[in-house]
Amino acid sequence: MKAVVNGNLVLEREIVSGQVLLYEGDTIRDIMGQRFFRPRMCEEVIDATGCFVTAGFINEHIHGCGGADAMDEADHALETMAALLPQTGVTAFLPTTMTYERSRIEAALTRIRTARCKKPQGARILGAHMEGPFINEQYKGAQDAAAIAKADISLIEDYGDIIKIITLAPETIDDKTFFALCRDKDIVVSVGHSMATYEEMAGMADCGVYHVTHLFNAMPAFHHRQPGLIGAALTDDRAHCELICDNIHVHRTAQVLAYKAKGRDGLILITDSLRACLMGDGLFELGGREVLVRDGRARLADGTLAGSIVTMDRAVFNFLVNTGAPLPDVIAMATINPARDLGVAERLGSLEKGKQADITFLDDGDLHVRRTIVAGETVYMETP
Repeated sequence: MKAVVNGNLVLEREIVSGQVLLYEGDTIRDIMGQRFFRPRMCEEVIDATGCFVTAGFINEHIHGCGGADAMDEADHALETMAALLPQTGVTAFLPTTMTYERSRIEAALTRIRTARCKKPQGARILGAHMEGPFINEQYKGAQDAAAIAKADISLIEDYGDIIKIITLAPETIDDKTFFALCRDKDIVVSVGHSMATYEEMAGMADCGVYHVTHLFNAMPAFHHRQPGLIGAALTDDRAHCELICDNIHVHRTAQVLAYKAKGRDGLILITDSLRACLMGDGLFELGGREVLVRDGRARLADGTLAGSIVTMDRAVFNFLVNTGAPLPDVIAMATINPARDLGVAERLGSLEKGKQADITFLDDGDLHVRRTIVAGETVYMETP
């Protein structure tokens, strides 16, 4: 048995102190009052003084970091991502593919499927987020227009076990049975890179709960007479919205607006980061196109924003500061909210007895990551 003491535990709805978190192997065994705890009960006692102790972050939309990308043909790319993400507080993630020709997407999904079956040597892989190629060319963003394709049910049939989220433009889908197939395979449909109207978004009822990919980005702006995709996203309780909180993709005031409209349960914080994340400024690649990162902004040659370089701990901190939301609300947007939508909330996403011991320690000042535990093993610890 191992114990975490002296920390402020961030539970689903509250922050508690004076409690001890006990875990054994890869499982949380109990949370008990510190006055009942005896150190001799445990083989290791971790002092979390000065830390918020939270469930591990789940990043459901990430293309890459540390020079690696989910589309890279080298097997070690996913290993690199998994090894580096714990330093940002992430304990589980969905490697995210890009709009490419089908053979490249299939190869990437196959690699992700293989990597998911391995014991995690860092952050665990939960599956894949397939962003494109079934998107609208007019809102392609940094995606490759030449590789945009019509929805193909066979791709979902062949890789339904590994695809957990699919980003698409619903107005381009002719065969609506596509949505039913996604629902039957527990694939979350996420509307993005789309110019769907408010009325077309009403058709998403067939999907039950659905997502909106990086709200405000790669979609038409809100208009009071044509509320469109953004209007639907902000007012439909079934729509759970991703938000890139690097203070570049989404203005601080828009983050406040999203929080006021969607509340604690309707937002999911993501990074949408590319391989340049954790690498600093320079020239990089995304989806076969050159990306220049300068002063924290990643852009194509034509000036189009091309993903972010923000890390999840910084996204959490930014949203907290910008909105003034309670810390448990913000932590939920990076933990239990994605866990619920991905169907893994029974084992991930919160500090509860019986759940996986995936734990993140955040400095109680600026929320930088001090330690990360995955499946009961410390996989990152800040160097003094």
